Amino acid sequence: MSKKYWLLKSEPDVWSIDQQKNAGNKGAPWDGVRNYQAAKNLKAMKKGDHCFFYHSNIGKEIVGIVEVIKEAYLDKTDQSGRFVAVTVKFIKKLDRPITLENIKKNKELSHLSLIRQSRLSVMPIDSKSWKILNNMVKI
Repeated sequence: MSKKYWLLKSEPDVWSIDQQKNAGNKGAPWDGVRNYQAAKNLKAMKKGDHCFFYHSNIGKEIVGIVEVIKEAYLDKTDQSGRFVAVTVKFIKKLDRPITLENIKKNKELSHLSLIRQSRLSVMPIDSKSWKILNNMVKI
């Protein structure tokens, strides 16, 4: 089974890349997701998948990469018992954030949910787009 790629959005004043880094190798739950499409994406994540860490609202930029270390389980913050969480651990902080503005300028990325469904907090990233985005850090 090949690795899949994702993008996780978090408001940096709620949970930032630095807080994720400070969580260490034990990682931290990615919880609080209450959108059914985003929850479906969490359920599809597998151990070892990599995710871009995106600061939403403040910044609107990809700031790092995390790895799924525990697959979907019941979200302890959800009283209804309908939603799941995954656990992710910090891999790296990007040398230079990739801004939403720059992502929108790249025609090869126009299909991304980040652009088409801007409110979605957990979304898949195809491997070609993953490579393009990683290369954008080096520009």
